[in-house]
Amino acid sequence: MKKTSKVIYIVVLAVVIVAVIVMAAAALFADRALKIAVESAGSKALNVDVKVKSADLSIMAGKARLKDLTIDNLPGYKQPKLLELQDAEVVIQIKSLLSDTVRIKEIKLDGANLAVEQKGLSNNLQDLIKGMPQQEKPSGKKLLIDTLEIANITANVKLLPLPGKADTVTLKIPAIKMTDLGSDKELDLAALTGQIILAIARGIIEQGLDILPKDMINTMTSTLGKTLDLSTSIFGEGKDAGEKVLKGTESLGKGITEGLKGLFKTKKQE
Repeated sequence: MKKTSKVIYIVVLAVVIVAVIVMAAAALFADRALKIAVESAGSKALNVDVKVKSADLSIMAGKARLKDLTIDNLPGYKQPKLLELQDAEVVIQIKSLLSDTVRIKEIKLDGANLAVEQKGLSNNLQDLIKGMPQQEKPSGKKLLIDTLEIANITANVKLLPLPGKADTVTLKIPAIKMTDLGSDKELDLAALTGQIILAIARGIIEQGLDILPKDMINTMTSTLGKTLDLSTSIFGEGKDAGEKVLKGTESLGKGITEGLKGLFKTKKQE
């Protein structure tokens, strides 16, 4: 009897040990898969290297977390990193992972620091946006996102040096909130990465209207408008584009605070 009990005990212990190893391995590979997926999709969307220091995916809890995400600067610019993001949290609907469309309840991005550099009439953020590839259909799983929030955004804009003037301007960008992403146009992880950059760029334009050089605002506004395929009545054109953004852009002003849903539309909603 004692021998039988001992055998049962050993078998149970072995099963528990195997289960722990399997769970640990699953967590390890899931974390690595998440890290690789984000880096690959981000690099594809922006045409520069995107790196993540650590990723934590809890499948049972339906949560994922990224720490210290960085986006490399474009060639020809001095700063090594264009963007550094401290923290990202994602809440996923678990059963949707088995379908073609993944339902994400919430994404929270916190602590985004951008290094924007001016070079001639262009800058690295503008060049990044112009270089983003356009794709008709999502690759991989489609995303449907209830809410995406970006908080604590800082942009350090390095201007062309002028005698007697500071060459760096620091802008604090208000929190950005987007809702119902992917509901009106198919969205994948690569496209989402690009649209987050567009949202931040739009915030920089709004905050920099009275601070940054008008030529810089004009060129960024023009690039952003073309990328979003919106009518020039929103963004304006010519030398007074910055002033038109300030005076006649109710849609632009509301975009940051009320969802920026226009970022995912192919035409301006009337």
